[in-house]
Amino acid sequence: MFFILAFNALAEEVPFTIADRDRLIRVEAKLEEIDKRFEQIDKRFEQIDKRFEQIDKRFEELRMDINKRFDQMMTFMWMLVAIFVGITATTIGFAIWDRRTMIRPFEVKVRALEETDKKLIEVLRKLAKEDKRLAEILRSFGLF
Repeated sequence: MFFILAFNALAEEVPFTIADRDRLIRVEAKLEEIDKRFEQIDKRFEQIDKRFEQIDKRFEELRMDINKRFDQMMTFMWMLVAIFVGITATTIGFAIWDRRTMIRPFEVKVRALEETDKKLIEVLRKLAKEDKRLAEILRSFGLF
């Protein structure tokens, strides 16, 4: 029996009053305000998204500009290296050329003196065959 009474209590209809209707109207009004606020928030998010896109574009432009400047710097550095290597090679080449041209006259003079020395030693050896004193002197110096 208890179950039947409980079922009847649940099955009883609750009347819909004017206060309930007014509450529903207020809830709908509040929901409309909330919807408007969400729309405003959505618009703000769209504006923020547009701003982020603009910022991304600016960053990309900056990256491109930085890359161009870096490439220009690297090109300039390679030019400086090439100029430095060229100047160094030219200086070394000039030093070698200058040494060779400066030493040549001395080489010619030394060769002439060596030939003269050889001739003098040959003459002294011939004389030493006849003169024993000269032969002893040449032997003491290791020339005979």
